[in-house]
Amino acid sequence: MPYKILIVDDSKLARMAVTKALNVLHPDWVRLEAASADEALAAVKKEHPDIALVDFNMPGGNGLDLAAAFREAKPGMAVALVSANRQQEIINRTRAIGATFLPKPLTQEALGDFLNAAVHKMTKTQS
Repeated sequence: MPYKILIVDDSKLARMAVTKALNVLHPDWVRLEAASADEALAAVKKEHPDIALVDFNMPGGNGLDLAAAFREAKPGMAVALVSANRQQEIINRTRAIGATFLPKPLTQEALGDFLNAAVHKMTKTQS
């Protein structure tokens, strides 16, 4: 089953790197992109993605606040915070809102593991 995934990063290059990995892992999935928190919130309301990958640093708010807003708007959405900031406080705060922390640079393997876990959880919830 194809899923909708929202890629939120102010860097076009970072979004392209994630898209490249997704093309290998799940070429049939629908990819949505947003370059800011405002664009991302609008995309969630309009497109209802199943999964979101959120950069920590971006215009219009940080990724933690955005991930928390996603969890409120769509509690079943799988959310990952993607950041080079590997401070334990950031990782703990990410987990506290029910999101997954993925370190930058994001590898295809780490992305695949997160997506597999997300799909497994969503499939279990739907059964």
